Amino acid sequence: MLLSSVLMDVYGRKVAHFLVIIPGVVGWILMYFANNVLGLMIGRILGGITAGATVALGAIVIGEYSAPKYRGMFLNLKTAAVCLGGMIVHILGHFCHWRTVALYALIPSTAALIIICTWPESPAWLISKQQYERSEVTFYWLRGKTDESHKEIEMMIKAQMGNMSKQVGKQKMMDRTMEFLRKFTRKDFLKPLFIVIVGGMLLESCGRHWFPAYALQIIGEITGSKSQSFYYTLCIDVIITTSAVCSSILVKIMKRRMLLFSTGFAAFFVLMIVSTYLFLMSRDLVPNNHPWIPISLSVVYFILANLGCTPIPLALLGELYPLAHRGAGSAVSGVWLSIGLMLGLQLTPHFMVSYKVYGTFAIFGVIMGISLVILYFSLPETKDRTLQEIEDYFNFGKFMDDNMDCDDETKVKMMEKV
Repeated sequence: MLLSSVLMDVYGRKVAHFLVIIPGVVGWILMYFANNVLGLMIGRILGGITAGATVALGAIVIGEYSAPKYRGMFLNLKTAAVCLGGMIVHILGHFCHWRTVALYALIPSTAALIIICTWPESPAWLISKQQYERSEVTFYWLRGKTDESHKEIEMMIKAQMGNMSKQVGKQKMMDRTMEFLRKFTRKDFLKPLFIVIVGGMLLESCGRHWFPAYALQIIGEITGSKSQSFYYTLCIDVIITTSAVCSSILVKIMKRRMLLFSTGFAAFFVLMIVSTYLFLMSRDLVPNNHPWIPISLSVVYFILANLGCTPIPLALLGELYPLAHRGAGSAVSGVWLSIGLMLGLQLTPHFMVSYKVYGTFAIFGVIMGISLVILYFSLPETKDRTLQEIEDYFNFGKFMDDNMDCDDETKVKMMEKV
């Protein structure tokens, strides 16, 4: 993720995306020909570089290339595609030799490299490099030449001209370092960073990674049986993928906040019910010969969680950061998401040993509930908003409506106060 943030700022979104796919391709090739553990480890490390680098970079590319009315759907479809890929790999891994799986995995990676070659460069990145004419040509190629698209590109160029005029000549490494550190004093960087951090807490606490990873142990403790592990995993994959696809449809219809908080709080309450029921089962206060009850409730919970709590925090990476902070923001966000993933996977087995499944659910449920409450008061509604309008929100504290009389000079003065 740190690598992709540097590449996307220096070389552009297209080149960066192409470069970070290459380690993944090489990794799968190494795994196919590997004759020892070292070869497998190197292949997995290279694959991990690509997987980590494309999380934030992919979201930013989708955010900058797509129109506001489609952006949310495309960002959620990105999550759905990742879920579908995981399900396909699990199925292939059950029926095929692992070398064959590595060979099949080369297909989407190679296709991605070919498709990237057909992209234009991001208009937003071109604007950041003061290539205004080229950015307009690219923007109209992506969106078509309409009054709406003309207004959006003009707003982007005008908003960034003031910022770009301050960057004269090439910056030394020390200057770049100081500029990066100064971002942590700017509210237009700290506000979206705070939201992304809380979103990352929500993403991990809702069980996106730890629940599938320890599904066999969780289901085994509830039902008393650990057989049919493949079918448990496949069932979870189907739920995750189906929910992510449904979320991509719902986000086109519903507002982001409505989708997140309606499904999020519903999932929270269902998880608390499951935790309470399992606790009562452990104390023989309710019959323990009906495991289908907590299992069914867990399925309902996982569907609800994957409708909003999983895809929307990842989508925020492509929507919230202002253009000047997208590289640094993706780097810091990437580090935080990686830490959250590591903590979730490392702490879950300890929680399950010390506090059982019901205690683990309760702990993550509390974190999930707190995250939802914080986001309720801090997350702006971004549906159908341009990235420039969202940037203005973090700069000025409110969305700059069309009928507001706010000229460029006034905006520059307001920016200087940020």
